[in-house]
Amino acid sequence: MPITIPKLLPAKRILENENIFVMDNERAMSQDIRPLKILILNLMPEKEKTETQLLRLLGNTPLQVDVTFLRMRTHESKHTSATHLNQFYKTLREISNMRFDGMIITGAPVEKMEFEDVNYWQELQEIMDWTKDHVTSTMHICWGAQAALYHHFGIRKQLLLKKCTGIYSHRVLKPHDQLVRGFDDIFYAPHSRYTDVEAEEIRQHEDLIVLAESDQAGLFLISSKDGKQIMVTGHPEYELSTLAQEYERDLTKGSDAPIPENYFPNNNPAENPLHTWKSHASLLFSNWLNYYVYQATPYDWT
Repeated sequence: MPITIPKLLPAKRILENENIFVMDNERAMSQDIRPLKILILNLMPEKEKTETQLLRLLGNTPLQVDVTFLRMRTHESKHTSATHLNQFYKTLREISNMRFDGMIITGAPVEKMEFEDVNYWQELQEIMDWTKDHVTSTMHICWGAQAALYHHFGIRKQLLLKKCTGIYSHRVLKPHDQLVRGFDDIFYAPHSRYTDVEAEEIRQHEDLIVLAESDQAGLFLISSKDGKQIMVTGHPEYELSTLAQEYERDLTKGSDAPIPENYFPNNNPAENPLHTWKSHASLLFSNWLNYYVYQATPYDWT
């Protein structure tokens, strides 16, 4: 089934060229189908790239999905034009009376800062509080996951000695949980972050379940017991070239950029990496949409 997105969204043409079934709003209005309403709070700097990455995964399921993009009212984006944001994004004020079946809160390049020092932290707290009564299940990615763990459960992040970047193997810890249904015992996923969370504090928290972890990269998949809050500490949505682009960016900044681990063949940035996480990324989003969103949301949710 298709994802429903604005007709002029740049990601539409990219996804159509990849043979992903997308539908614009005009065509969707003619169908007597109740699509899943998914809200995406896009905090990444290169928003158009993130739009394509997430829509690609949301469009690879049997469910019809109607996507709305959300932006921060109190933060001015430096890498995305105001025209794009005004045309395709809403603010919380514009959708505060609506309900959504699911929501995704992305990462953001602010993880070295204390949460309270992020200039839109107060607005983000307001959004996360709003989700409790207006969203069936929210998936938080990377810094978004750390923000959710801090805001909802009081768990702080901590600075790593060096950047965690690369493709890491993970173990499924709760194979009977629906979020990891169909997962191999070992699977791969990208990570790209300078901070981490205390694993034991999360394991001991009465409202949290650890579903998957890595010996090298730490906890990967965490869920609240009611399924309303899903925390993904890595970046399963990343494209094949994303880590290479980040590595090149870090090099141009003059930093001592670590080569992403387990990514380039022979640890050689001149060689092309292999896409080893795509199938499990698709399965993660499919399971979330089906079991945590579709199966949990009333048909007529008003």
